[in-house]
Amino acid sequence: RGPSGVADILWVHLDKRQVSLSGFSLDALAAASDGLSGAEIEQAIVSALYAAHAEKQPVDQACVLDELRNTRPLSVLMAEQVQGLREWARSRTVSAD
Repeated sequence: RGPSGVADILWVHLDKRQVSLSGFSLDALAAASDGLSGAEIEQAIVSALYAAHAEKQPVDQACVLDELRNTRPLSVLMAEQVQGLREWARSRTVSAD
């Protein structure tokens, strides 16, 4: 597998946990991951594994999709704080551009 952005992140975290990728569409999972950080994607996968284990079922794409859709990105939850920090930094820091 070559690098492919979010799909690659998903592949790494599913493979790390020895989840068989048969029946999974990494493209569909990547689309559901829009706006999530790599850490948030990882946590959704871990949550899917726990949910599947509680149901005594193997983790499948539907379970991972549910967890991804239920994950609210910190960038959204803390949008006001992030904007405030950007405003503060605008006049106090040097741009990396």
